[in-house]
Amino acid sequence: MFDPTYPLFPIFAFIGFVAALIPLPWHLQAWNSGTCFYMMWASIACLNQFVNSVVWADNAINSAPIWCDISIRIMLGASVGLPAASLCINRRLYHIASVQAVAISRAEKRRAILIDTLICVLFPVIFVAIQYVVQGHRFNIYEGIGCYPAIFNTLPSYFLSGMWPILIGLISAIYCVLSLRSFFRRRVEFGQFLASNKSLTISRYFRLMALATTEIMFTTPLAIFSMWLNITANPISPWISWEDTHFDYFRVGQFPAIIWRSSSRSTVIGLELSRWVIPLCALVFFGFFGFAEEAKRNYRALFWTVVKPLGLFSQHADKPSDNRYTPKVIPLKSQSSSLPSYSPPHFASIFATDLKRHNSFTPSFPETTFTEAPSPQSASTTTFTRHSIDTLAPSSHDPYDDRYQFAKISSP
Repeated sequence: MFDPTYPLFPIFAFIGFVAALIPLPWHLQAWNSGTCFYMMWASIACLNQFVNSVVWADNAINSAPIWCDISIRIMLGASVGLPAASLCINRRLYHIASVQAVAISRAEKRRAILIDTLICVLFPVIFVAIQYVVQGHRFNIYEGIGCYPAIFNTLPSYFLSGMWPILIGLISAIYCVLSLRSFFRRRVEFGQFLASNKSLTISRYFRLMALATTEIMFTTPLAIFSMWLNITANPISPWISWEDTHFDYFRVGQFPAIIWRSSSRSTVIGLELSRWVIPLCALVFFGFFGFAEEAKRNYRALFWTVVKPLGLFSQHADKPSDNRYTPKVIPLKSQSSSLPSYSPPHFASIFATDLKRHNSFTPSFPETTFTEAPSPQSASTTTFTRHSIDTLAPSSHDPYDDRYQFAKISSP
């Protein structure tokens, strides 16, 4: 084995594969199609790199040709799928920041998802298909890296292959600038939209903006840098004909680590950069969304779902005991539809049912219940003495005091 850092890359690739999928469920519920496509492309690409780095960790043998045919197409699709997903995120953020109407219908949401699907799925599929034009042979296998596309270094390859990540990154940058401009010019409408949209909060909006901006800062420069590495690593061959480019197409290039690591510095940097950037994208995404408040709520819910059947912990065990009570309102049966009466704890009063025969009354406490309450009309004709009122007044505390009123505050 020639790579002294092994198994560092497989570990990061597998972590990226898992981390990119963790926020997927609640983003699917929020109809964030661009974000979901970003997670899917990052996760699939990380899994692909993980398998390649493990299977070909110490050899360059063509032991799984069908897998390599699939693997190189995943790599080619992810090279434009991730920038395309970032473009959809920036495009959505721009439409949110410049929204003309506060309410968005379900039909408009479906149309937005359809457009994102065309950009993030159909376009990468077409991109992978046209790579056959500049694909010199079936694929290459590099020891320690695995399967790798064999793109013929000719002038058309820069227009059909290398140009698209740069172009997508530039379009995303334009949307990002327009989003910031619209946000600062239309703050009131923006706030109204977020207030009416349960699937998008101000925190999630700015996390999406930060993710898209970070992706733009790296996509276009890295794509330009990769193109420069391809130009400097090997001379550009002239395009002679279709037959010349695809001569002996089904051959497989096999390169031991001692060979390709001893080649030009541009080749080594290009190969290592092309594989490490995929786990980096997944981990950056998880850094923005894996520690958000919504993610923490889902982690807690998952934890109690797993632990509660085992009986190891109680979900409310860590909550302090509180002797305060919830006030109860007990409706009184009165023919005159009198208002409900308040029942404080540990004491109660029983009113006499026939107030007309008494100018004043003495309260009795046989049991903590309510009997028939007088109507407002009959109560208004009754005279209460100071002694009777003092007898009815609670001596411990006033249940209407603000100190005894509390409400459960839910997390945002």
